[in-house]
Amino acid sequence: MPVTTDITATYRGPGKVMRRLLSMGPREDRALAFVMVACVIVFVSQMPRLARIAHLTGQELDMLLGGALFGWVFLAPLILYLLAALSHLIARILGGQGDWFGARLALFWALLASSPLVLLHGLVAGMIGPGPGLQAVGLLWLAIFGWFWFACLKQAERPPERPNP
Repeated sequence: MPVTTDITATYRGPGKVMRRLLSMGPREDRALAFVMVACVIVFVSQMPRLARIAHLTGQELDMLLGGALFGWVFLAPLILYLLAALSHLIARILGGQGDWFGARLALFWALLASSPLVLLHGLVAGMIGPGPGLQAVGLLWLAIFGWFWFACLKQAERPPERPNP
């Protein structure tokens, strides 16, 4: 399935999509692609907000964009790898039986699947600015991201299915 189809299907049932992604086998290249694309989308979503800040404060837009690029494309993936490892350790303590790859895929997919709301947040931040609208969109994104991450991690930490003899 195309990634865009999987993203829309995730809004209907994140566990089902995660189960299908896990059934494709542990491919680190796919997980890395998910996190990198998600981080690039988050960076792109920051552009309207940064352009607004540059316009209102007289700061140099290139410098603001450079900092956001460095943060989202180079640092954020590393931090997300650490966060996925931490979530796997916590799931292990709580009885999870998944693997490291599943925990990474759950976090990275949740971020990528919730990226349309990140883009909406960036547009609201750039066009409307701070206020209740921006907070509402931010809370909506946070809730959807949390739901996706929890449902995907729950699926990834299930015991492996054993074939029937």
